[in-house]
Amino acid sequence: MADPRSYSVADTLRNGVAVTIRALRDDDRDRMARAIRGLDRESIYTRFFAYRKPTDDLLDRAMRFDADTEVVLVVTTAGDAGETIVAAGRYIVTGGPEGALTAEVAFMVEEDFHGLGIAGRLLRHLASIARDRGIAAFEAEVLAGNKAMLAVFARSGLPMRTAHEDGIVRVTLALRDGPG
Repeated sequence: MADPRSYSVADTLRNGVAVTIRALRDDDRDRMARAIRGLDRESIYTRFFAYRKPTDDLLDRAMRFDADTEVVLVVTTAGDAGETIVAAGRYIVTGGPEGALTAEVAFMVEEDFHGLGIAGRLLRHLASIARDRGIAAFEAEVLAGNKAMLAVFARSGLPMRTAHEDGIVRVTLALRDGPG
């Protein structure tokens, strides 16, 4: 498998907009800052389960990752001002039972790009990379009211289990045959 840090594919959204789905790069800091600072309160709330002001610390965390245990993909559009990040997806290896690695998966999509299939595309690309790296399942915590994200997981075609507790849905998506 190729190094996920050099991952890049061209794609077209449902509305015909051409995008690139690629690995996050060191030179993306300003693009990522614009993406995070441009999110509305509701998007921040559904991603972090609380409203957080987009700070430099939040941006630092978005940009920093361990390539051995995390994969970060961004979705970009090209325009007169250059490349713009409109979405991001990440997984972080969290462990799991012996021989069955699991990873937490999360997404951020700029509001103007909701409903165009971006999270589903990111999920497919992240799942492909994760399978190649021996990860058996993705896990996610989703606010019960975040029907759009729950629908993305349900439509993924991946075997899915859910558990509900205190307004949070814990989702487990199997990435390979067998338990996961």
